[in-house]
Order: sequence, then structure tokens, then C-alpha cells
Amino acid sequence: MRVELASYGSRFDVHSPNIDRLGSQGVRFDRNYCQFPLCNPSRASLLTGRRPLETRVLGNRTGLRDQHPDWITLPQLFREHGYTTLRSGKIFHGGLDDHKAWTDFDGETESFHPTQMGRPMDVPREPIPMPNGVVPPLPHDARALHSDQILVLDGNGEGAGDYLVTDRAIQYLRRCRNEPFFIACGLSKPHSPPTAPERFFNLYDPAKLDLPPDFAAWPTVPAGFPKAAIRPRNADLFIGRGASGPEAQQVIRAYLASISWADWNLGRLLAELDTLGLRRNTIVVFVADHGYQLGEKGKWSKAGSLFEEGTRVPLVIHLPDAAGNGRPCLRIVQSIDLYRTLAELCHLDLPSQIHGKSLTPLLNDPQAIWDEPAFSIWSEDGETVHGTAVRTPRWRYAEFGQNAANGSMLFDMYADPMQLRNLAAEPASQNVVAGLAPLIAQYIA
Repeated sequence: MRVELASYGSRFDVHSPNIDRLGSQGVRFDRNYCQFPLCNPSRASLLTGRRPLETRVLGNRTGLRDQHPDWITLPQLFREHGYTTLRSGKIFHGGLDDHKAWTDFDGETESFHPTQMGRPMDVPREPIPMPNGVVPPLPHDARALHSDQILVLDGNGEGAGDYLVTDRAIQYLRRCRNEPFFIACGLSKPHSPPTAPERFFNLYDPAKLDLPPDFAAWPTVPAGFPKAAIRPRNADLFIGRGASGPEAQQVIRAYLASISWADWNLGRLLAELDTLGLRRNTIVVFVADHGYQLGEKGKWSKAGSLFEEGTRVPLVIHLPDAAGNGRPCLRIVQSIDLYRTLAELCHLDLPSQIHGKSLTPLLNDPQAIWDEPAFSIWSEDGETVHGTAVRTPRWRYAEFGQNAANGSMLFDMYADPMQLRNLAAEPASQNVVAGLAPLIAQYIA
């Protein structure tokens, strides 16, 4: 989920009342960044409080426990301090759960989903509408068949993955209401294929959804950008074929409908928390693993993106009675900060070598002095670093290859939030590059 939410200033009229309300009750972090734009590496980093280069989880097939059998993951830390720790849905990456993390371990990361990744069974799969029935031609090297899908559910989505995941989390709240608990509820949407009940699709008129200014039918490297910055093929949607404008609008509509359905399910969970009288002594964290590109530069996926859309993710923390509640925070923070933050708030002893900073000062004063950049990396082969990005309040800078051997990108996020002009090679920007490049070198080292 990228920050396509009303409270985050989405350029679409997004219906996300429950996330927005949670943000108004707690602290909404407007500039939070994941450490890797892919499910498994991002989650491994967030749930261990360690950088991806240290976890050595740089792809979706590497098991965190295979790499580090003795590390203490975040839910495991709570379990070892006497909390009941329970998971519903996807928390660690699918099929790579942490058996040490949960009080009740069933051995299946997606055990409560009818099928893997939360895809519902026996649900009508609607192909993306093709204009006039004409299929755009495949590029010469294309091998994949058309695999794009939009899933439309009946009613409120009863029987589908995220509905059942929320139901299970509600059951956990009722079961644990009188004991210390760490409950993780992992909704899958808006992960592809975009899925929601029909009534959430009806919230959006695709004809009124503006395409991004750098929309392209295929993944496209703009003039002045390094070739290494854009994967030549999409990984999630429009795989092996181009996207027309009307098709793109239909998929954006489905993505927004998926967000609205996720928001509705979150609302059910928070309502139960209130009904049980638990809100006053429960910390609520809402976060996503990574962002997504919706046609910007022709890209329809998360993997391989060191752009703002792929690495900036929503983060809301509601700590009862925090002095900063009700105010947004514009400081640059990272998902890796959550481990240290929650351990500190709950007075748990930290394992050694935990990275990230505690966000507690910002929960008390969202405008507190804070001078921390955010870093994200990308690996193509799951072993080596393809690119690294650093984000500061004004600048987004990325290098590809060692010492930018395969090019670099620099964007002034104040003047160019859509990242349309690469400033990295311009003479007037060399002082900025000279200040940011050592930050990447130090991070990699």
C-alpha cells in the first residue's frame, strides 16, 4: 500500500475514513520509508530491526530463520517478555513464518486464507477491460501471457481472505482481552490482483482518475534517467503487455477500491478494540511493507522501485495519551524504527545490534528536532545490491551499481514531487550529490 490515502493528500478522492481517523487520533508519519520495495526483505527488516544487508534477505525466497536462527524477532521479543503473541494473515512473508514468534504456531503463514496471498476461492476473475477488444502488441522479448486480473467480490467480501483475517484478529482480541497481548493482523490488499467488494468499486469513476504525467504503456526509462532505474518488465500487473489509458484507469480504480476495503476491515478491528474497552491501554500501529507504482514511468509493481512511490509507506502510531496525538509528523522516519520504538514504549530489554531510532520523541512532539535520513535498497538477484536510495527532507538520491557505476538519480522533492527531472548530472546539483553520495557509501559499508 502506497500512501494513496485521503489523510496523506492523495491526488484521488480516496475513501479511507478509518485509517484517516486513526491518524487523527494518534501521530500520522507523512514521510515514512521502507528499507526494500519487496515483501520478504522489507518485513524481515521491520520485524528484526536490522538493515537488509545485515538480514541477508534480499529476495522473496530467502528464509529469515535460515539465515539467523538465533535472532529475536519483534513478536518473539514480546513473547519472551510474557505477552501472548498471535498472528492473523500475512506478517512474515508467505510460507516463511517464524515459529519462535507466536504463542500459537500453526506452521502456515497463510493458514487462515482460503488460498495463498489472500486470493479468495470461487471468486469471479474479471480480465482488465480491453479498449475495443484490441490487445496491445507484445514486445519482441515477451514470453508471459496476459495474467492481469481484477477480482470483484459480493457483499462485504465474506469468505474472502482479508475478511476472514480480520475476523480471526477480532477473535484474538476477545480471547486476550484480560492479558498482555501482541496481535498482528496482516491484510494482503491492495496486493495484486486488486480485490474488493463491488460496492467499493462503485466509489470511484475510472474516467475521473487522472493518469500520472509520466504514464507510459510500457516500463519506460525517461530521457536523462539511468537505464538501471527501470525494470524492462512489470512484475505484478500488465505483465508482458502494454497498458492503454482506459485500462490503466480501471486498474487504478481497482487499487483504490482495494484500499477502501482494507480500510473497512481495519475499521471493524478498531471498533472491536473500542467495544472491549481496550483502546486506552493498547498501542495501535498501522504500517505497510512497501509502496507501489501505478503507471508512473510505465511501471505497475513494487519490486525494483527506488522511486518515492515504491518506498514511501503509511505509518500511524496511536499511543494512548501521547502528547503528540492528533498532529502529523513531517520528519523522515523508517519502518526499521518500529522495533526499537515498541520495545522502548513497553519497557522491553532490546537485543544487541538493533538498528533504527526510537520514534518516542516524535510521538511526544511531532516537530521535535530530528535529522535522520531514510535508506532503501534494491537487489535484482537476491544476492547483490542493484541500487541504493537515500531520502532527506528535500532530496531523493539514488545510485545504481558500486559508486554509481550504472548511473544515479537526484530529485528535488519540493519542486518535483513526481520525480520527472533527474538533476544528478546537472552542474548546479553537484554540491548536493557530493553531500548525499557519502551517506550511501557509509550505509552500504
